[in-house]
Amino acid sequence: MNTTRLSSILSELYGTEEGAIQTDRYKKLAEQYSKHYGTPANSESIRFFSSPGRTEICGNHTDHNLGKVLAASIQLDCIGAVEPDVNKISIYDLTYNEDFTIDISDTSRKAGETGSAALIRGMLQAFKEKGLKTGGFKACFQSDVIAAAGVSSSASFEMMIGTIINHLYNEGKLPVSLLASAGQYAENKYWDKGSGLLDQTACATGGMVTIDFENPEKPAVKKLNFDFGAQGYTMMIVNTGKSHAELSAEYSSIPNEMKAAAAVLGKKTLRGLSFQDIYEKLPLIREKCGDRSVLRALHFLEENDRVDTMAAALEKNDFPTFLKIITESGNSSWKWLQNICIPGNPGEQPVAVCLALTEHFIKTRSPGKAACRIHGGGFAGVIQAFIPSSFEAEYREYMEKALGWTASSGSRSPVYSMKIRSFGSIEVK
Repeated sequence: MNTTRLSSILSELYGTEEGAIQTDRYKKLAEQYSKHYGTPANSESIRFFSSPGRTEICGNHTDHNLGKVLAASIQLDCIGAVEPDVNKISIYDLTYNEDFTIDISDTSRKAGETGSAALIRGMLQAFKEKGLKTGGFKACFQSDVIAAAGVSSSASFEMMIGTIINHLYNEGKLPVSLLASAGQYAENKYWDKGSGLLDQTACATGGMVTIDFENPEKPAVKKLNFDFGAQGYTMMIVNTGKSHAELSAEYSSIPNEMKAAAAVLGKKTLRGLSFQDIYEKLPLIREKCGDRSVLRALHFLEENDRVDTMAAALEKNDFPTFLKIITESGNSSWKWLQNICIPGNPGEQPVAVCLALTEHFIKTRSPGKAACRIHGGGFAGVIQAFIPSSFEAEYREYMEKALGWTASSGSRSPVYSMKIRSFGSIEVK
């Protein structure tokens, strides 16, 4: 490992201010790799990879019905020190305290197997079904992507695995769409999680993008060049304190109910349908699917349109319109999509509490000039807020106090200031 060259690369990847911190982070990762696998930490045979988390800005729960989203990769990432290996994949994960090896020829789903091992098998199976090259490797991982909180720690990991296989065995030539679909396959088939392609595509692509999933095999991705800081704003997320890792049934109910409504109209998904289509068959949809299915279908239609309007506003630097749409999106998720509270558990509503607190902060500090919404899958996890940078420190302190966090606790603050990262999942070289 050439430290001088690595430092230069990391400064470009993370920014000059973070470059030194990240260089130390990668050096420590190499040392841990060396201790575990025996390869000298400064060996040129060790290759480094990085895969970011993502933030969803608009398009809440639209991707799984071939909708549109506006998303971005973020500065929080999973990093890996890697060497090729024969016929097996060995993972030593410092963050999740995992240490396991799988035979790459055995890609069948295992009863009771969850977590990283299941995702890797699922991705290998997806590659196998597409006739792509795979191979073994040894890896040591460390991640600062918040787990089970809506910034796609799982998709970040999946795109890490896909990017490693891409660069070790496919000359880095596999398209983002293929890596993303392999990640989705793993979650759908090996985790029973009915996710779409938003998370994986955003993690793998990098930057701020609109993604149209009308053709899921080749999503239309368009990059947007926009800087929240230049507008005097900070994009923030708040970890509400409740993981959504055990809420797969609630999460999967959303695409299932949307598709059930579409099925009444003879379609597999809601894409291409209109309000009038839903309205004309409303009694039948309510009878067969229930009222929540109707509301979720209507959310999809409205949210899809919001993505186009928001993208146009950002391209024109029309930030007031952007904030207005963020608020509309958040209200729709709360009232129509209904992914704010956990069904049947009225005593536990962390997302709703944090949204209410943030709305009060906006009303009393910066009325009409800030916005908030649910972030990601919902029910638990994180919320998102766009706060004038002049109020960033005050909002942080306000939410930390409300959530009972103190600097002396030894834990990570639940409030994060997000930066958009230009690079998606890459080999660092």
